[in-house]
Amino acid sequence: MKIIFSVLLIIVIEMSFIAAPTSHIPKSPPNKPSNNIIVYTTAKATPYRITATDSLTFHPMGQPVETQVCVFVDPNKKFQTVIGFGGAITDAAAETFYQLPVVTQKELLNAYYNPITGIGYTMARTNINSCDFSSSSYTYVADNDSNLTTFSIAHDQQYKMPLIKAAAKTTAQQFHLFVSPWSPPAWMKDNNSMLEGGHLKNNFRSAWANYYVKFIKAYEANGIPVWGLTVQNEPMAKQTWESCIYTAEAERDFVKNFLGPTLQRNGLADKKLIIWDHNRDLLYQRASTVLEDEAAAKYVWGIGYHWYETWTGSGMEFLNEQRVHEAFPNKNLIFTEGCNEKFDFEKLNDWSLGERYGHSMINDFNNGTVAWTDWNILLNEKGGPNHVGNFCFAPIHADTRTGKLIYTNSFYYIGQFSRFVHPGAKRIISSANRDQLETTAFENTDGTIAVIVMNQSDKPLGYHLWIHGNAAYINSLPHSIASIVIPKNKLIN
Repeated sequence: MKIIFSVLLIIVIEMSFIAAPTSHIPKSPPNKPSNNIIVYTTAKATPYRITATDSLTFHPMGQPVETQVCVFVDPNKKFQTVIGFGGAITDAAAETFYQLPVVTQKELLNAYYNPITGIGYTMARTNINSCDFSSSSYTYVADNDSNLTTFSIAHDQQYKMPLIKAAAKTTAQQFHLFVSPWSPPAWMKDNNSMLEGGHLKNNFRSAWANYYVKFIKAYEANGIPVWGLTVQNEPMAKQTWESCIYTAEAERDFVKNFLGPTLQRNGLADKKLIIWDHNRDLLYQRASTVLEDEAAAKYVWGIGYHWYETWTGSGMEFLNEQRVHEAFPNKNLIFTEGCNEKFDFEKLNDWSLGERYGHSMINDFNNGTVAWTDWNILLNEKGGPNHVGNFCFAPIHADTRTGKLIYTNSFYYIGQFSRFVHPGAKRIISSANRDQLETTAFENTDGTIAVIVMNQSDKPLGYHLWIHGNAAYINSLPHSIASIVIPKNKLIN
């Protein structure tokens, strides 16, 4: 009876942040002060979507036996500091946003960026020049203008910039925007096209470095601070859309001799310069080639990576992150892009969409990542717009025919992290003694602990959450992810 009463009490008193698939925005603030240890759950075949499902009490528990399933947490062992979570505000996201009714626009902004009623995004990425998720190819200068006298961001002022401003305003806290080019203008490249790869011509390296400065300063003059930039999106991919190839040596030399010094000369040395911005598979080779050159490394803040490498089963080459973190502990790992590809409207409810996010995020943070940014925050009912037909999934889709939003379970899986792990949090030890459970944990700056546990199996699995000789019993539902939120100094009643 006590357990039943406890569950009912927490559902009544604390209920609930994003309670069910048909109720995406909280009815009451999820982060109001509480003395309770709360379990928030998202689970397949249930109405739970970041829902308060249990209230816990810790009791003394000595040495577990081998047959007891446990998740062990040690708040005394602290690691990297978390910067935040976010997603990309591309042309596609912004154009789709402004096709929606104003009430739906407000719903989307609150769902992602409101720290009280949403999932608390504080980061964003946007494209310099066009990308695949633009309605067409474009740049900011006239052809052959190597002095950049015609530079203008008028294109972005229609959709992208207003949405970025609205997102930043909704967060009501520090907002980190980083920017990435998919391709220089065609005339700067040896294939004379923004598409299909090609390389930056040597004689335009200085002009291209100045281009980043022009972009950043133009955005900041329009009230949009830029936190960081990546050198090139996916520099080893020859795509049918905007792309440009850099070998590791070419990227190193561009950073060392052009981009780094140019940023410094123009008062932008504080911008976080991120190399690679491509898949985990070549992560160590790229990082080591650039960072073992001290003259290049001094300009580099971190290494960005994506998840599109070839992988089978649950393998996503996470150890490559660990190797980079071990070898270059003073540089930062940041997940800069990921999405589920090959959009199919009939698969918007596929549970594996979210589980891929949960699996990646747990392992990325456990291997040293400091920030996690998804790809498009919003796409339409076709998985676009996209000028080359490369349609993909997003956590939220807009049905522009009805003006309504469609929330995939990816939104909730990301929210199980971003809602409870705040900027400035430190990762702490969290270790499971069964493969069916994946886990990571963090301590926020206010002392609150957030432990995240995911179960991708078809069966429920009960476990003890064990912290320094005290434990609470939790039942992990099949295909679920849970965030256990522990207030400061609240381990034993």
